[in-house]
Amino acid sequence: MKQKKSKERILILGASGFLGHAIYTELCSYFNTFGTYCTDNKSLEKNQHFFQYKLEEDDIFEIIESIKPSLIISALRGDFSAQVIAHHHIAEYALKHNSKIIFLSSSNVFDAYSKFPSYESDKTYSNSIYGHFKIKIENLFLRLPINSAILRLPMVFGPHSTRMTELKELLKQKEPIEIFPNLIMNVTTDSRVTQQIHYIINRKRTGIFHLGSLDLVHHDDFIEDIINKMHFDKPIYKRVYTSNDERYLAVLPKYNLLPKYLQITSEQVIDSSLL
Repeated sequence: MKQKKSKERILILGASGFLGHAIYTELCSYFNTFGTYCTDNKSLEKNQHFFQYKLEEDDIFEIIESIKPSLIISALRGDFSAQVIAHHHIAEYALKHNSKIIFLSSSNVFDAYSKFPSYESDKTYSNSIYGHFKIKIENLFLRLPINSAILRLPMVFGPHSTRMTELKELLKQKEPIEIFPNLIMNVTTDSRVTQQIHYIINRKRTGIFHLGSLDLVHHDDFIEDIINKMHFDKPIYKRVYTSNDERYLAVLPKYNLLPKYLQITSEQVIDSSLL
């Protein structure tokens, strides 16, 4: 029996990227889903649900006005200044048309805090340019009287993730793999994030969500466990110490919890990334 699509019109910005594509694949059978892509792609050019959008050159407002989405999911990557302008236009449209927004943020909004893991209600504070940028966009949407969901993500893995691709290439070339023994983090996969987004849309959930694994793991242990399960012979490790003390970069859920079947552990992330 053919799945009846919801009337919800969803626009995914950055739908040709790693996470954006995974989100599009998850949602397109259930919603009237559109996406943007950046570089020339003949297969996407023929898809009437995809629009070419070059962040530094094009005005996102034209695409939004033509699609008239009831929900905009931002998985954009690229120049930070251009992204700030684009997200201001997104906010203007959402405010005018009462549209919803889902913004993919990062654990880096807390990268200046190193002593503890971070929870949804913690104040953001970052020492990095990337973290500052994510905070700026978060605050833009949180200040507006619109329905928005801020999804803070840790490191995202998966069989086709950039991180796994780079790891396999380094192993193949017998190049050193950087590991950070003092970094305590949590992780997730693209497939689990897309399932969580689907749930958030269906249940009309809003607010701040921390979508990392429930457990914490040292970066070096996690990477070594992945490589051990790949049965790769004699990998070369380069241990990097950015501080003398252990530091946390982990986003743990406490207040905005999702159902147990949508939660994940670091061990499940490893297994899912090796499929």
